[in-house]
Amino acid sequence: MDKIVQSIRFCQVKQIFALYSPHLFPDSFPGVSPGDCHDKDDPVKKKCKGDADQYGNHRSPKIVSLKHHWWWMMNTVWDGLEETKGFSGHILFIEEDHFIYPNAYRNIQLLTVLKPRKCGECYAANLAPSNVNSKGEGWQSLIAEKVGNIGYTFNRTVWRKIHAKAKEFCSFDDYNWDITMWATVYPSFGTPVYTLRGPRSSAAHFGKCGLHQGQGKSSPCIDNGKMGFDIEEIDRIPNIKPDWTVHVFERQSGYQAGFKGWGGWGDERDRDLCLSFAYMFHVTEASSV
Repeated sequence: MDKIVQSIRFCQVKQIFALYSPHLFPDSFPGVSPGDCHDKDDPVKKKCKGDADQYGNHRSPKIVSLKHHWWWMMNTVWDGLEETKGFSGHILFIEEDHFIYPNAYRNIQLLTVLKPRKCGECYAANLAPSNVNSKGEGWQSLIAEKVGNIGYTFNRTVWRKIHAKAKEFCSFDDYNWDITMWATVYPSFGTPVYTLRGPRSSAAHFGKCGLHQGQGKSSPCIDNGKMGFDIEEIDRIPNIKPDWTVHVFERQSGYQAGFKGWGGWGDERDRDLCLSFAYMFHVTEASSV
C-alpha cells in the first residue's frame, strides 16, 4: 500500500487497483496493440485494425481509459468489494483533484437526509455546483440541478437504475463518463433527474493537471499545488438548513438527450471491455447478454 495512503488516520481505507488498464498493458489492448490504427488512418490503406468513431478517429488509450476507469470503479465499489457490496445507502465519490472543505462530510449527510423529503426528483446529492467554475449562489435555499461530477453521492437504488443501462453506457460514442450519463443514461429514466446541493460549495476542483489541460505529449503534468481556496468560518461547520426551500434549475444546461457525443469511443474492443466490467460481478446477467 502507498505510504501516503498508509498515513491516513481519520478513516478506514482500502486501496483498490484497476488491473486491466493501459498503464499495465502499454503494448497490448487496452493499451496500444501492434497494428492498431491511429488518428484518422484508413484501415484498408494502412492495413491496420480498429473501429473509428463517428468522426473517423481511432481509439486513444489515454482518452478511453477515463470512461473505463470510472465504470470499473463503480461496478467494483457497488458490487465487488466485500465492505460495500451489501450496502444500500449513499456512497460519496470524490477524486484526487477535488478539494474537500471541512464541512463536506456533515453537509452531505444533511443533504442525503433532506433529499427524499425536499426533492422527489433528486436522484443524488452534490457538494458543489455542476458548473465547476461556480462557488454557489449564496442564497438561503437548497438547489436542485443536474448531477455534477464533483463530490456526488447516490444510493444503491440509483446504482441499479444506472447499471441496468450498461449497454447504453458502453455503446454511446463519447469518452467522457459524465457526458455519457447526462446524454443517454439519465434521460432514459423517463423523468427529470436532479441532484440536491447547498447554495455554497463544500468541494472544488483544483489544479491544472486534468485530461484537457496541462498535459504535455512528452512529459507529465506537474502542478505546483497552489489551490487558492479561502476557507471561511462558514466552510468549517455544517451550513445546510433543514427549513430551507428548494430552488429548481428547471432548464438543465449542457448536454441533453439527443446529443451524439464527442466521439473517441467507437472501437468495439472498448465497448466489449466496458460491458465485461458491468457483468464481472453479475454472472447470470452476463450469460444473457
